[in-house]
Amino acid sequence: MPKGSKEAYTDKQKRKAEHIEEGYEARGVSDDEAARRAWATVNKESGGGNKSGSGRGTPDNHSASEKGGQKGGEASASRSASARSASAKKAAETRKRNAASK
Repeated sequence: MPKGSKEAYTDKQKRKAEHIEEGYEARGVSDDEAARRAWATVNKESGGGNKSGSGRGTPDNHSASEKGGQKGGEASASRSASARSASAKKAAETRKRNAASK
């Protein structure tokens, strides 16, 4: 866990960091590194802890999230149509198999 108290963060910021952290861990990043990256992303988007008073602070800047989406889109676009189609078919089969096992 990153150093420092998280009391200055809102519940929404804490949930966002937790969600981001889970995403990194699902991709194989270590727990400590995932937590570090998650809080760095929250800090970049919201400017740090916002729990200082009603109506204080500035609106969130979602540039970090948008950057990730753009990178993913570029990676997909650089693949051939047949490769994208094969990947989609494999994903559909996995979803079907997982649904049947539940």
